[in-house]
Amino acid sequence: MTVIELIEQMSTRLEQAGVSFGHGTTNAFDEAAWLVLWALGHPLDGLDLVAEQSVDEAQIAKAAALVERRIGTRQPAAYLTGEAWLQGVPFTVDERVIVPRSLIAECIADATIDPWLGAETHRVLDLCTGNGSLAVLAAMAWPDVEVTASDLSTDALAVAHINVRRHELQGRIRLAQGDGLAALAGLAPFDLILCNPPYVNTQSMAELPAEYRAEPEMALAGGSDGMDFIRRLLRDAPAHMTPAAVLVLEIGHEREHFDAAFPTLDVVWLPTSAGDDQVLLVTRESLTAG
Repeated sequence: MTVIELIEQMSTRLEQAGVSFGHGTTNAFDEAAWLVLWALGHPLDGLDLVAEQSVDEAQIAKAAALVERRIGTRQPAAYLTGEAWLQGVPFTVDERVIVPRSLIAECIADATIDPWLGAETHRVLDLCTGNGSLAVLAAMAWPDVEVTASDLSTDALAVAHINVRRHELQGRIRLAQGDGLAALAGLAPFDLILCNPPYVNTQSMAELPAEYRAEPEMALAGGSDGMDFIRRLLRDAPAHMTPAAVLVLEIGHEREHFDAAFPTLDVVWLPTSAGDDQVLLVTRESLTAG
């Protein structure tokens, strides 16, 4: 049996078991490739180089055991491997944080936000940072900025600390603990705020597959309409923003609830691979007016 044949076999097993995807992969084949390559010690982006290599019985058993663990626990693959990738950058993850998958990462990598930035952009806030992935990507994309990464969860910040050190960005990323913008008391205002908050509404939370329920609920649940945290954020954000600052906010599939909660707010919807209604940009001027 070859590596690619083993992946195909494990892909069929995942499909038969009815596992859910969305934590770095969207289908059984990609999930099987991730698990098999990791189990065999191959780079996750190196399938083409090893696809026709033969695997022995011990390797098959090791990969199969990992896939069966994925099926039996219904944990995201990233929790089993201890690592997830976002925009080609590796991050350490475990059960203390949600698996990094924010669409804001695309907006950073594709320079979608850049037209609203300028020479005066020096201070960036990653609010609800989780494992710190957006803070790291922001520091990489904009080498002249300083980033503050904040979260309510001390457990999440412990993982973020690992990733900041992993990418040697201790000198440019500071961590802050607290409830939303309350974590930033006494800090100078920011030129850009990035936020992937808890926004899943109560009904959707009840319907989440087991893989999502394995993640910290506090990082997902946004109240009856998903807007609990966002209401406080949009109300209080201007006090933490410079006059020309912008806020980039992910709301996922909650566009209907967002529009109902903020019917007069003037926002710009940013294009992402998941559609043009899941990440928005709003200026401080619009927040104060709306």
